[in-house]
Order: sequence, then structure tokens, then C-alpha cells
Amino acid sequence: MFTGIVEELGRIVRVDSLGDSVRMTIEGPLVVSDASIGDSIAVNGVCLTVTTLDEKEFTADVMQESLNRTTLGHLDVDSPVNLERPVTLATRLGGHMVQGHVDGVGTVLARQLSENWEVVTIKPPADLLKYIVEKGSITVDGTSLTVASVNDSEFTVSLIPETLAKTTLGVRQPGDEVNLEVDVMAKYVEKLMGARA
Repeated sequence: MFTGIVEELGRIVRVDSLGDSVRMTIEGPLVVSDASIGDSIAVNGVCLTVTTLDEKEFTADVMQESLNRTTLGHLDVDSPVNLERPVTLATRLGGHMVQGHVDGVGTVLARQLSENWEVVTIKPPADLLKYIVEKGSITVDGTSLTVASVNDSEFTVSLIPETLAKTTLGVRQPGDEVNLEVDVMAKYVEKLMGARA
């Protein structure tokens, strides 16, 4: 479980093809500082398991399912990535409850600059729109954000300077794809309501 508060902007050091999966080596000195083999680390919002590590890098195997359903398959050496360690019982929950299970890939449609922030418009897969509500939470590339507005085809988020400087969202441009995880509570409510009907 994660909070969507990105701790570190890491980078891909190596990508090795294993046929139906890839092994990624990722630089992230902060997130490996107290990590162990078998621990989870969210990479652009995707929960990955540490298979090896040293003082500044870790490796993780990414299965075909994750490559098909997320943007991880498009990452190359030197690609920046958002990194977050899982929450502990002593961690402040600064964002919202994030599983690290990507629901779909959205596309950045536009960026609108303001004096102190930027508004980013994203088109999600049509089947995710029902879970996205104004002022609700959404995870974009592993970053917990508040939905500023939503209509029948897209939603917007407002990014403060801290988010622009310390996450991949500062460099995403129109046409770029982003990993999306909707608020898990919405999916549970839908399932429960369907069971009652």
C-alpha cells in the first residue's frame, strides 16, 4: 500500500529483455536506503518487487501483464520515474490509499500554465471515467492528485511547483501516456451496489 506521495525522482539505468518480461535496474538512493530484497517499491505508480539492490540502485522483474497494462514497457535507459516506498504504520498518510495496481493508461491532452501552477488535462480510458469525480482522488504516474474537473471524456488536475519539480509530471507533454489508478473505494462501492441489485 502506498500514499501517492512521490519520495524521489529516480531514473532507469538498465532494461534487460527476458522474453515475456523485462528486468529493470532503477537508480533511487533514497528508496533503497532501507529496502530489502522482496520489498515493494512503486515505480510510476506500479508496485514492483525488489529482486536485488545496492546502495543506490535496485532491480525488479516486470511481467508481461504489467508491460501490457502500464507505461513501463515504454521506458528506456535514463527515463525518469516516480518512486515511493510502501507506507508503514508510522507513516503519515499525506495522499490517499494507493495500491500500486494500475487501472489503465491515460493520455495527456494539454497543459495550461498559470503564474503559480499548471493545469493538466488527461484523457483516461472510457471505462475509468465513472470512477473519477470532481475533488476526488486519482493517482497519475504514482502521484496522488485531486481531480480539479471532469467531464464525459477527460479530467484535469492542478500541479503545484513542488509536484512539477519533483515528479515526472513536470515533463509530461501532450501525447504522452501516464499510468492511472482510480480510488479503490469507488470500485468497492460499485461492486457492493451491484451485489445488492
